[in-house]
Amino acid sequence: MPLLRDAALTAAFDHGAGRYDRLVALNPGYHAQLRRSARRLRLADGGAGRRVLDLGCGTGASTAALAVAFPGAEIVGVDASVGMLLRARAKDWPSRVRFVHAPAEELPRADVHGPFDAVLAAYLFRNLADPDAVLRTVHRLLAPGGRLAVHEYALGGRRAHRLVWAAVCRGVVLPLGTATGDRDLYRHLWRSVTAFDTASAFGARLGRAGFEQVRILPLPGWQTGITHTFLGRRADAETGGAR
Repeated sequence: MPLLRDAALTAAFDHGAGRYDRLVALNPGYHAQLRRSARRLRLADGGAGRRVLDLGCGTGASTAALAVAFPGAEIVGVDASVGMLLRARAKDWPSRVRFVHAPAEELPRADVHGPFDAVLAAYLFRNLADPDAVLRTVHRLLAPGGRLAVHEYALGGRRAHRLVWAAVCRGVVLPLGTATGDRDLYRHLWRSVTAFDTASAFGARLGRAGFEQVRILPLPGWQTGITHTFLGRRADAETGGAR
């Protein structure tokens, strides 16, 4: 079975949106790790006066992580799935948070314009047909010196990491997906991770897209070597700007 892409993947997320929050809550540390990746953007003064883009916000878990990390920032959450956004918008948010329906590939068309001081993309890039094009778009949307944090399943490269991921998917992810009627979505989750870049390869991809000071940081718990925070920065204007 090929990976789900574009409209097929969006439809799968729409179908699974009502059960998504309950399922991810079974993942130990899921929300704490999102908050860790959000804090790694290191916006000063609680993000006061800053604009932050939450790209691929889903039901708003990553948006909530940003709202806690940066209580003074304006946050724009964007997602391609109407079903996921309905769940996100139904939650209680301060007025500084808003949501936009748009695929990551069509941000300008949806009137999502920079500059943003920071971008968080959680569990997004392995789902994209053309991650390089979206990285270039994100680079353009960032202000000079702006920061990107990608929170993503990207295996560390050791055989043990692949074996742990396979065991979790066979023992937990696929049975839950089958029980809830979302088997295709969770089979995609399994296969999208094994088919995606290793952590080092995705770090190199960030560099090719023009990001500087790229760092690959592990996350704790059972996902060590499976999930990472990738950090990158757009160059300051006075040092030559973006490539």
